[in-house]
Amino acid sequence: MAPMTERIRDFLRDRRAAGVEDGPVLVVDLDVIRDNYAKFARALPDTRVFYAVKANPEPKVLSLLAGLGSCFDTASVAEIRMALAAGATADRISFGNTIKKERDIARALELGVRLFAVDCEVEVEKIARAKAETGAEDVRVFCRILCDGAGAEWPLSRKFGCEPAMAIDVLEHAHRLGLEAYGVSFHVGSQQGNVGAWDSALASSSWIFRELAERGIFLKMVNLGGGFPTKYLKDVPAVGAYGNAIFRALSKHFGNRLPETIIEPGRGMVGNAGVIESEVVLVSQKSKAEDEVRWVYLDIGKFGGLAETMDESIRYDIRTEHDGERKVPCVLAGPTCDSADVMYEKTPYWLPVSLEIGDRVLIEGTGAYTTTYSAVAFNGLPPLATVVI
Repeated sequence: MAPMTERIRDFLRDRRAAGVEDGPVLVVDLDVIRDNYAKFARALPDTRVFYAVKANPEPKVLSLLAGLGSCFDTASVAEIRMALAAGATADRISFGNTIKKERDIARALELGVRLFAVDCEVEVEKIARAKAETGAEDVRVFCRILCDGAGAEWPLSRKFGCEPAMAIDVLEHAHRLGLEAYGVSFHVGSQQGNVGAWDSALASSSWIFRELAERGIFLKMVNLGGGFPTKYLKDVPAVGAYGNAIFRALSKHFGNRLPETIIEPGRGMVGNAGVIESEVVLVSQKSKAEDEVRWVYLDIGKFGGLAETMDESIRYDIRTEHDGERKVPCVLAGPTCDSADVMYEKTPYWLPVSLEIGDRVLIEGTGAYTTTYSAVAFNGLPPLATVVI
């Protein structure tokens, strides 16, 4: 389904008619998310879906997904509480951040969460101490391994994960401390365009399973992470293509003894469900030379929710009221008093030459990682408003 649905179009038309036009707004269509969830469920029917709350934590989004049966990948106690408030039970929640305060681990255990990500022995020890402090039972940990992320438009750094050989020691340490060494996780990079990107990580995962089995520790689960893309300027493979490729890789590396699997879609679940309506604040040039590009300043920028335009990694599809008219190259920038607030300059966007101050601009595919990246009050600007329909 295309990002600009009739429901979103009708809302924006009514918004203008009512005179409510001040400031950018993200409009999210729940019907698109419902359809996306069904596609993930069909593509990997034996895999549990853990929606990445950080992508878009709007309560109506979480409630819809909880009602559909989704589980939730959370990065903080606050996100755990959001998932619980949306109707999820604690056994459907994973604390997927590998960097956690010990007191937050204890709070999560008190709230009933029993599934935790780790990538080093020190993090395992935190969980073991919190388990002893709270008296929690059946606490499971999975170890995240490093993944190169080749093919991803938003590659993830070495901040999370460890080398596969180290993961063996980490999980054995967890076992010795009374935790359940439950499995392995990885992330192939956000907005991953290569359906085969999971193959090498699954090869490493299978090796870890075998090595630990020789030590009498039997893992059960592989967390396949996120990485499932949404459509921006370029077409992306369908969810079913990813499901087929992942299943082939699982069969190749695990044979007939397939592990439990979970996925953590965020962008792929909600990205194409949202459209931001923005306003042109200024159109100018930096010199009088006729061949110079124009600068188009919007009332939203990197600090207002478009942080993923950093290094021009994510290139959104942009629509205007003048599409179809002659276009010229434009640098696209935000409204703040920070020189870093420029979205696209290295590769300018071609926008209508007739674009003027006050015109509305639609930024499509913005349902994920926009409101959660929006600053609270930089330059006194309010955070990005959201309407869920």
